[in-house]
Amino acid sequence: MIAIIYQFHVKENKTEQFLQSWKELTELIYQYENSLGSRLHHHNDNIYIAYAQWPDEHTWNHSGNQLPEQAKVVREKMREACHSIEKLYKLEATIDLLKLKGKRTD
Repeated sequence: MIAIIYQFHVKENKTEQFLQSWKELTELIYQYENSLGSRLHHHNDNIYIAYAQWPDEHTWNHSGNQLPEQAKVVREKMREACHSIEKLYKLEATIDLLKLKGKRTD
């Protein structure tokens, strides 16, 4: 399993647009591209950190080809809400002790 760590610098007054488009795009990637999902964390006023999990590097490298057309629109809305989007790290899981209880929270 790999995790990709992203940093989003969100424009003032664009937080809701960013959050909605990030969630929608992440759901599409999960549904169509075989990702293992993602979590978004708020760091400070305008910085958000996300990590997306993938079963392997091959799946991540080849993602994007199966997304429906609407994903382009959603991705553009997310980009418009941000000053910058950076991929900070690509990490290979070494030991995984993360435990999930119950269902996902939306």
